[in-house]
Amino acid sequence: MRIQLGCEMEFQLPNPTPIIMMLNVHYSRAADLESPDIVTTEPVVPMEGFRDGFGNWCTRVMAPAGRFAVKVDSVIRDSGEWDPVDTTAMQHPVEELPADTLGFLLASRYCESDSLSNEAWRLFGHTEPGWHRVKAIVDFVHNHIAFNYQDARNTRTAAEAYAEGRGVCRDFAHLAVAFCRAMNIPTRYCTGYISDIGLTPPFGPGDFAAWMEVYLGGRWHMFDPRNNAPRKGRVLMAFGRDAADVSLTHTFGSSWLQEFRVWTDEIPDLAADAPVAVPLPAE
Repeated sequence: MRIQLGCEMEFQLPNPTPIIMMLNVHYSRAADLESPDIVTTEPVVPMEGFRDGFGNWCTRVMAPAGRFAVKVDSVIRDSGEWDPVDTTAMQHPVEELPADTLGFLLASRYCESDSLSNEAWRLFGHTEPGWHRVKAIVDFVHNHIAFNYQDARNTRTAAEAYAEGRGVCRDFAHLAVAFCRAMNIPTRYCTGYISDIGLTPPFGPGDFAAWMEVYLGGRWHMFDPRNNAPRKGRVLMAFGRDAADVSLTHTFGSSWLQEFRVWTDEIPDLAADAPVAVPLPAE
């Protein structure tokens, strides 16, 4: 399956403003791109690319005052399979975890697993460790938080989302991440493209999404507390401890987002409908 994916953003800036953008597909999917998902801007400005501490690709610019537009567009090849599920994935004792997973056991800016620890054990301490425990957490969070774009708040933490019972996809992910870490399961916050391919219309406007990955059975497994159902065409862009690590754009000054558009459109396979060339008989 081939997917046209990308985004457009338009900012209004009162002053020249440094911006760090995290808008590229994660390096683990870079080989699936048919062409590089290059960030372009209007007006054109010099860019500097670098990797952050998690290996995510970042783009650094100095945007001029006034209108500043950003665009990414590419085609990615995807298996077309639904998100995988592995109910046999087992939880590791902390002492047996690989060293590079340990940082994802700790509390972070938006995921206060330390202050939510007692509540996590009260709610999920009776569940079977491993995949089934994570699924119980995801089911709880999915049902506990009411989704509404109007309830978005970029300062809401996991504990606040738990208390308020409302939010957007990042709040679902933050609360589930915090509960999993409180239960000694390494968990990282993810952001990327999520498509409506294979679902029944009508569809809402395209958007980026937040989900999480947990370390079970020797590898990372994807869970989506917001949708809580397998999807096709999910494409990772970045992961970190929480949303503070994977902000799509970080502006170092005042800015107003004027336009925002995201697309993940399946490209029809025309091969079956293509005309077949019939050779002419030899003279």
